[in-house]
Parts: sequence; structure tokens; C-alpha cells
Amino acid sequence: MAIINFNNTFMTINILDKQLNQLDESSQILDDMSIAFQLTLVQEIYDQGFNGQQKLLKKLIDHCSDCKYSITCVDGFIFELLLKSNDMTIIHVLNERYSHGIVSMKSACQIDYLPLQKLLINQQFQEADQVTQLKLCELSQILGNHSRQWLYFTDIFELPAIDLHTIDMLWNIYSRGLFGLSMQRKIWLSSNSDWEKFWSKIGWKVNNIACRYPKEFQWNITAPAGHLPLLNQLRGVQVMSALLSHSVWTEVLKNH
Repeated sequence: MAIINFNNTFMTINILDKQLNQLDESSQILDDMSIAFQLTLVQEIYDQGFNGQQKLLKKLIDHCSDCKYSITCVDGFIFELLLKSNDMTIIHVLNERYSHGIVSMKSACQIDYLPLQKLLINQQFQEADQVTQLKLCELSQILGNHSRQWLYFTDIFELPAIDLHTIDMLWNIYSRGLFGLSMQRKIWLSSNSDWEKFWSKIGWKVNNIACRYPKEFQWNITAPAGHLPLLNQLRGVQVMSALLSHSVWTEVLKNH
């Protein structure tokens, strides 16, 4: 019996090491297929129990400590799973190191994005969508010296790239790569900027009928890619076009 247990343990370690190696190798590629593969691997490693979860924790710490490394939605998924661990040592480390989350919240106007990060960590997507709208308006109010609770398309071009990047990262990292402004832009471009195709692809229209807010929108990760953030007041074509054409996306491409 002891030999069988030893063999089983040895096989488990071998499988775990193989999975970790595959995760490292595939992390060099960030296309949709590779990310899907990495997310599956992370789940399998996590399901190995204590050893797998400890390995994932080490990987998360290494990535978050490396100033040259850009965290991805795979790191977000690792964080999401580890928060559910029954290992109190892991929970203690997460609370000690990442009580505010794993995304750096940079702002040109000292906007506090911590409430948004906390909502997204807990996958409270409807509340996060509302806070995202408020933060964008707050940003525009500071820059444009106005008190409006909505945005004109001319306001969008004044929004700092660093803030839009922060908002996008928060949505992307905590949704397994499913949501975010950059995901919406990717789908918009793949639709040849055809708004009707775009609305259908991201699930804002079903059978050519616009969804009613909020009940007909999906506030969880079973939603279509790009479904969130909704940014309800930004759904006009001019404003949305300005948002998806913002210089932030050129700057992001330059830096990656």
C-alpha cells in the first residue's frame, strides 16, 4: 500500500511539474487560444490541492513582484481561485500582500479606483459598471471643469490614457480576459467598425432588438466577450467611436 501511495504521489508531482512547465511556455503567447489553454491549466493545477495552490501562489508573487512583467488575465484568474482556497496560509499571504488587489491603479488626476477594483475582484459586475461610469464622469469633470453627469464625445479625447488603461486593466484582469474596453475595441475592429454587427457580437442587441437596461444585460462571466463594461451613457455611436479610437490604444500597442 505504501508503494502505491508513493507512486501516486510521484505521479501527481510529475503531472504538476509538467502542467507548470506548460503554463510557463504558453505564457509567452497572448492570443485567445493560448489564454484559454492557460486558464484551463491554472484550473487543473489549482485542483491538485495544496501543492498546486502553493505553486500558483509563488507564480503570482513572482509576477506581481517583477516590475518588467505585465500581469494578465491569467494572473487575475490565479488570484480569483486562490481567494477561494481553504489553506489559511495562502489566504493570509493574499490579505497581507494584495488586500487592494493585483492591478496597479494609476491616474493622472488622482482618481481613486480602489472601489472599482474591489467590486471587480468580487465579480460584482453591475455595481462595477456603475462605478466605472461615475469615475469617467469624475475624471471629465476635473479636466473640463464642469458638473455634468454624462459625457459628450468631445470629452472622451481629453480623458488621460493612463486612466483609461487602468480601467481597462481592471475589467480585463478580473474577468478572465472577457471584458474591458480593449476587448470591445478588438471586437469592433473585427466587425469592420459596423455598429450593428458590433452590438450583436457583444450582446447589446439580441435578434436586432436593443437590450433593456439592466435586466436584459448579463452581469456575469457567462456573457459574450466584450459585453461589459456597459457604460450606458456611452452607447451613442459618436461617443463610443471616440472611446474606441482614443490614443490610449496606440500607446498600449507601442508598449507591448
